[in-house]
Amino acid sequence: MTESHTLPCPHCGAANRVPAARLAEDPRCGACRKPLFTGAPLALDEAGFRRHLRLSTIPLLVDFWASWCGPCRAMAPAFEAAAKELEPGMRLVKVSTEEAPALAAALSITSIPTLALFRGGQEVARQAGALPAGQIVAWARNR
Repeated sequence: MTESHTLPCPHCGAANRVPAARLAEDPRCGACRKPLFTGAPLALDEAGFRRHLRLSTIPLLVDFWASWCGPCRAMAPAFEAAAKELEPGMRLVKVSTEEAPALAAALSITSIPTLALFRGGQEVARQAGALPAGQIVAWARNR
């Protein structure tokens, strides 16, 4: 039996099953035909985050941030660069704690920026503070 992954489409939200061996072959959504990986972090609201957390079988690296946070804004280009390196083995997303305060409270996000890595719907690692792209990639790969 061939191992496969389930991935929510970043454009329409449809669940897609992709053979693991084909993740790096620019898979497209079966519903909207757009690429499943964009090479950039996805901006998700609480519902989108919960959908990706529930459906995705690849690790989910989340940047919890806020628009008023200087270190968050400074780290944004590094997080985007990390997405180019870590996809398709990992999905990178951004969640604004201003727009999803209940989610931030439920996950005990007490400082920003905070990176949280999820596997199988469970948080497996957390890192507070801004990091350069190379450190984000190394931290994510070593968890």
